[in-house]
Amino acid sequence: MTHQERVDRATAALTDPATAVANERFRLRYHLMPPVGWMNDPNGLIYYKGEYHAFYQHYPFEPRQGPMHWGHAVSADLVHWRHLPIALAPSEPYDVDPSGSAGGCWSGSAVEHDGKLALVYTAHVDGNDPVEVQCIAVSEDGITFHKSPVNPVIGRAPDKDCFGFRDPKVWKQGDEYRMVVGYGKDGRGKALLYRSEDLTSWHYVGIAAESDGTMGDMWECPDLFPLGDDGRHVLLFSPMNLGAVKTMYLSGAYDEEAGTLTPAYAERLDYGFDFYAPQTFVDGQGRRILLAWMNIWGSDMTERADRWLGAMTIPRELTLKRDGTLRMTPVPELQALRGAKHTIAGRPIGGETGGTHRPALRGDALELVVSFDLRSTEASAFGLRVRMSADGKQYTEIGYRTEARTLYVDRSKAGRGDGGVAEVVMEPSPDGSLKLHAFLDRSSLELFANDGVKTMTNRIYPDPDSLGMELFAIGGPAAMNAFEAWELKSIW
Repeated sequence: MTHQERVDRATAALTDPATAVANERFRLRYHLMPPVGWMNDPNGLIYYKGEYHAFYQHYPFEPRQGPMHWGHAVSADLVHWRHLPIALAPSEPYDVDPSGSAGGCWSGSAVEHDGKLALVYTAHVDGNDPVEVQCIAVSEDGITFHKSPVNPVIGRAPDKDCFGFRDPKVWKQGDEYRMVVGYGKDGRGKALLYRSEDLTSWHYVGIAAESDGTMGDMWECPDLFPLGDDGRHVLLFSPMNLGAVKTMYLSGAYDEEAGTLTPAYAERLDYGFDFYAPQTFVDGQGRRILLAWMNIWGSDMTERADRWLGAMTIPRELTLKRDGTLRMTPVPELQALRGAKHTIAGRPIGGETGGTHRPALRGDALELVVSFDLRSTEASAFGLRVRMSADGKQYTEIGYRTEARTLYVDRSKAGRGDGGVAEVVMEPSPDGSLKLHAFLDRSSLELFANDGVKTMTNRIYPDPDSLGMELFAIGGPAAMNAFEAWELKSIW
């Protein structure tokens, strides 16, 4: 079967009643998600000929990680997405696994070359020697892709005794192309650097950055890019075998000639449970935009029972501060989704021993902005509970512990799926304020605290009729400065 025949077969599955979504209860209102089947890593994010293209790891036939295809969606505004035909399907000896396991066209990136759209991806076949090689496919129209006859363009890792060699991220630098590839050896994750003049003949440069022994033993989905106007660079990666830490970033000075990053700062990128494989691109306005897979390996993945799985985060703009810290904030285009607005004037929440206040607002697709004044707050903990049931027994809690200076999201009473408490130490703003900016969708909660100083991304699976919310304070009153909320419209 040719590549195009396999693409056509996979595309047909998107509208086949036999593979259709069985239940809408957890389907998201304004996030990019697969029509049916499985979705994981974002791939090939690019602004190309005036449109935003998002490709992603996809298996359209079942909600599991089968032989990987590349799904494809396009947007004019970063908000409303339209699904296109499958872009890549396993069809060649280097990307077809005869056993039918989860090999195929694994993660990669996109770049414009001579006006054409090129996808660069890892072909993975268990049993091949080597298992992972790097390949390209090119399109004249941005929809139909043809695999290069010279694939694989990188046929082997620098050292065959390695732990992974995948997820190429390509960019144009001057008159040539550069690529970082995820790699691991001797218990240390690394990002390998390559260069090319034509996307087909690649030359190994060396190690752009590597773990100091505390950052995982393999770095998946590396992404190296400049940010800001002072020449500093950021490297994003998803470290393997590092416990709760699933994504990290390094920031520092980059030597373009040597191709090496000298990190000055390192931190976890997102502190929630469901954030993995982030990828970035530069849009027509010069902004660095990020999407990530809004699920995580090893989780319950509750939506699987409804014949679909996976979603992307909302698009986030990245900025780098002078101290080397990275900020992620929702792109302003999302404001186009705002419908009815609800406000509450500043007021104390609770009395001498605490208490609650229940706004009349109900919903499963909301944007919330709530600010507190810690200088006037006596509560030991405060925050808000969302997706609350009528009897108050089911909810997800967004809170802050004042003495420990800890921001947290507690899913222990959220409904189906995994529970757990995600938390991070975070100081209030210099003026003593704490701003909680949350995007709530049917089965997701994305939190941006103090304009992206810390973020938390989590999937939640409450009952469909758990639509209430509650402001709370424990151990004394909490000083709420303001409460704003918008009902958000569906993009589908």
